This record gives sequence, C-alpha cells and structure tokens, in this order.
Amino acid sequence: MSHDFKARIAAKISPDEAIKKISDIPAWWDVSFSGSAENQNDTFIVKMGGDSFFDFTVTELIPGKRVVWLVTDCHMPWYSDKKEWANTKLIFDLAENNGITHLTFTHEGLTPEVECFKDCEPGWTHWIKTSLFSYFTTGKGNFNRPYAKK
Repeated sequence: MSHDFKARIAAKISPDEAIKKISDIPAWWDVSFSGSAENQNDTFIVKMGGDSFFDFTVTELIPGKRVVWLVTDCHMPWYSDKKEWANTKLIFDLAENNGITHLTFTHEGLTPEVECFKDCEPGWTHWIKTSLFSYFTTGKGNFNRPYAKK
C-alpha cells in the first residue's frame, strides 16, 4: 500500500477549467515561477527563497482527467538530502460527477519516511485544500500560511 501524500478537494468547476487553473501555478502556490505548465513536455522552475529550486516537466496531460509533473532536479537547502524531491511526481487526477469536479492530488515519493514530510505535509495540505480550492471557487488563491514557522 502506498503512503504517498494525498489531498482531495471537490468544487463546482469543470475538469478542463480545473486543469487550466492548476497550470496557473502563481495564482495558487505562493512561489517564484518561471516557464510554462500548460502543455505536455512544458518545463518550469519553482523557487521558494534563497538558493532553493525545483525543476519540473509536465510528463502527462490528459485533458479533463490528469496532469503529472515530474521533479527533474531540485535543491532543498533546508534538508540533509538536498535532492529529496528529485524524481518525485506531483499528480492531479480529476473526475467530474454532476457538475462537481473531484481532484485527488498525490505527491508520489513524498512519504512519512522522508525528511521533508513533516514540513511538506502541512504545506501541501494548505496549498491544495485551502489555496487551490479557493482559486477554484473564488478565482483567488489563499497565500496565508498558517503552517509556516513564526
């Protein structure tokens, strides 16, 4: 059984609109962003401050159904394994039922055994369940970080 991190949300939005909004990363994930995440084989870079970076490739895009981002390289200066996210996947699976789109987000490779899990679990919970959900339902992400260290 997989212990990869998962978060689920449901909103009154079409699956195609949901994918368009997922691909608009700066609108819901408060990171520095460059590149494009709109089409299969697009590449983009996310930075979270300092000399951190995460290089992504959109490896799968099935309209209205699924988006997969592969972390091709990264540098996480906060952890002993600076490349902990390398070769992990961020997977967005969508299913529509009666006008409601159900999203299951999986960070494949982010398990309780990895060092960043203690920080990444509340982070992803916020970015998916609060910010992306808000973007789906109000058109604006929620960048208030209740999980962040004060």
